[in-house]
Amino acid sequence: MRMQLPAYLGLQRHAESTLAESFRVLADSHAAEADIRDLCGSHAKVCDGHGAALDELIRTYGQRREHEPERMRDQGLRRGRGGPVGLLRDLQDVYLLASFADITWAMIRQAAEALPDQNMIETVSACEQETSAQLRWLRTRMQVSAPQALLAVD
Repeated sequence: MRMQLPAYLGLQRHAESTLAESFRVLADSHAAEADIRDLCGSHAKVCDGHGAALDELIRTYGQRREHEPERMRDQGLRRGRGGPVGLLRDLQDVYLLASFADITWAMIRQAAEALPDQNMIETVSACEQETSAQLRWLRTRMQVSAPQALLAVD
């Protein structure tokens, strides 16, 4: 029997890369919205930092890609949609990816606490908090965008 932590570290590394790229697509696709452009660019850099932190953990514990079929498509946001409804849909897509990253951080933190590896606990807890902040921002931004997007007459 082998430890599954390397599989989850690999899964999270991929999730953070995908999330960073999706934030960049969101920022570029909706650059006319200053908050989207600026904050999504910042969120992408945070995800890059998470990737670097994961690389450190992977050096210690390894990384493994499982050969099971993916149940959730994690391709990320390839290109943005136009208009207010497009922005809302793009925010939702990125929110789903961030939710996946958030719960995966929580599971990795549980493993770190069981080891116990204090460095890993601190690293993962910090990344988990930053991902939670990204989720709160995405949720708030969707709530701000929804009335205009959903009630505007074509």
